[in-house]
Amino acid sequence: MKTYAMNGAGNAFVLLDARGRGEPLSLTGQQVRAIHARHRFDQLLALEADPVADARLRVWNADGGEVGACGNGARAAAWLMFQASADDALTMSSAGGPLAAHRRRDGRVEVDLGRPRLDWSEIPLSRKMDTVAMDYAVDLPGGGRLSRPGAVSMGNPHVVFEVEDVVAVPIAEIGPQIEHDPLFPERVNAGFAQVRGPRSIRLRVWERGAGLTLACGTGACAALVALHRQGRVEREAAIEADGGLLGVRWAADDHVFLSGPVEMQGEIELPELPELAD
Repeated sequence: MKTYAMNGAGNAFVLLDARGRGEPLSLTGQQVRAIHARHRFDQLLALEADPVADARLRVWNADGGEVGACGNGARAAAWLMFQASADDALTMSSAGGPLAAHRRRDGRVEVDLGRPRLDWSEIPLSRKMDTVAMDYAVDLPGGGRLSRPGAVSMGNPHVVFEVEDVVAVPIAEIGPQIEHDPLFPERVNAGFAQVRGPRSIRLRVWERGAGLTLACGTGACAALVALHRQGRVEREAAIEADGGLLGVRWAADDHVFLSGPVEMQGEIELPELPELAD
């Protein structure tokens, strides 16, 4: 089994290519954290064999919890598979739903993350609520507050606040509070979006189980969907993250597509864990 260090717009991954194994990986949170101690990452990814799709994608956050979706991780995994294939399209299964990837002419990979889930029960929230502009607010240290965010699930839950200056928001201080608020029974990813124009968004995301990351693919998708529903942006925009530029479009068929750069750092060695033996 080969293991790689990769990133998508700065979103750091360790990817385990376990497609040749006879059975799925069985990793505990402690084992994921042991890998994180050796090779710092935002998400641990695993590609496994799938009876229908080209592969199954699994995702663990840095805190050891397995989650349903990772947009940049899906792009990175698809990019790796495309390197050994002449095909320009592939499919992956995941806990968050089916994924389709396409190799563009410019060499970048675009993934179809499916339809956003917009009902309060699908995100999920702990009580019924309008998800376009939620009855929810967060007090800022030193005064002021953020309110009326949008909520979206892209296979994982997101809440998106529009802000005037994303760099000025004390995300490291309020991110954990939002992530663990009882309103979000599965915790939540918190996005802070500065609208620069109808097709331009500056975004920073506090990811559940990972903290403030250089980029978040599903967060970029959630930001576009949430802000479009509020009438703030069009259905396609460039999303500037700390680590690079992502492209998001919400197509007429309701599917959300994500594109952007992928960087391969190379093969790495992991801690000696029996579950990782070939």
